Amino acid sequence: MNSSEKTSLLVGYVRKSNEGNMLKVSINESALKDCESYLTSDGQSYIALKISMNALRKVLSGERAVTTLSQVKD
Repeated sequence: MNSSEKTSLLVGYVRKSNEGNMLKVSINESALKDCESYLTSDGQSYIALKISMNALRKVLSGERAVTTLSQVKD
């Protein structure tokens, strides 16, 4: 893999909830442990995850049942 390529780690799934106007985010605990984290200036640790906007729109409109939640690594 060359230095400009990015890898994507599948962490979970996003779907519409059966309980009204909400999204259900399901995260695999084991995959989350493999994610890279970063520290903010106040000392808090965060994990940055990404969802495709186009895929999320399709989930919201009912065109798709589910989309992925991933961490993109450089």
